[in-house]
Amino acid sequence: MRTKVLLLTILLGAFFSADAQRWKRYRWETIYGIGVTNFLGELGGANQVGTNYLYDTDPRATRPAIMVGMRFKQTQQISHKANFTFGMVAGNDAWTTETYRKIRNLNFRSPIVELGYNFEFYLKKEKRGHRFKLRGVRGLRNMGLYPYGFFGISGFFFAPQGKVGGDWKWLKPLKTEGQTLAPSREPYSLVQVAIPLGVGIKYAVDRRWLISIEYGIRKTFTDYIDDVSSTYFPNDILLSEVGSYSALAADPTEGTWVGSESYQQRGDPTDNDSYMFLIIGANYKLKTTRGGLPKFR
Repeated sequence: MRTKVLLLTILLGAFFSADAQRWKRYRWETIYGIGVTNFLGELGGANQVGTNYLYDTDPRATRPAIMVGMRFKQTQQISHKANFTFGMVAGNDAWTTETYRKIRNLNFRSPIVELGYNFEFYLKKEKRGHRFKLRGVRGLRNMGLYPYGFFGISGFFFAPQGKVGGDWKWLKPLKTEGQTLAPSREPYSLVQVAIPLGVGIKYAVDRRWLISIEYGIRKTFTDYIDDVSSTYFPNDILLSEVGSYSALAADPTEGTWVGSESYQQRGDPTDNDSYMFLIIGANYKLKTTRGGLPKFR
């Protein structure tokens, strides 16, 4: 009797051990996503004096975004994700009723091309379960929702444009804040680093496919995604050194009764720009080879 109990215990232990390790057969996932992006910076914003974070979001600045990525599950609750995301961000002082922004009357749009890495931590383990033993019916046991949070690091490229005289112009070459025209005005780089922070949730559709919704904000180390950061530069110098487009892009109100004086505040250099993505993704599990690599066929 003892021998039978011991044998049964060993068999059950081996079964549950094999079942617990089943997730390792599908440690890789491909991700395909579409969604939207928005921007937090100097231009546009809510109908109030500029504030931080989501309080200053303008829904009219929402633009489309796409994403592709690859996820590796280190454990059942820890994953690593690499992703490539493309979106557009925009802002326009004409969209707000806040007095000083509306008088400034600047606008911009810019592509965001991001290559990033996220460390993900899940609140519960994903349960694959077994196929139902019903004729013609296949599915999952314990299908459910899997919430997670993430943080990481990313590099991104941007290139702001402004509508000047009815046409879109690249703003960096126009030196709208006097970049390179004065020793203290250095040009900004179009390639920057950001810190992604966010949350998401996944839902298992079947054994291989999952649907996810993910929201993440990117804290950047630049204040020039919208080409606005510090103070107005003398408009006559911009006109003579760079040209009329530069002078008009720097201060569309120049020459009117609301025209801004040189070195008055144009932006807030103490608060860097941010952007955010909301992505709906289709996640597909790939089989893992004996060497631990994803199997694409």
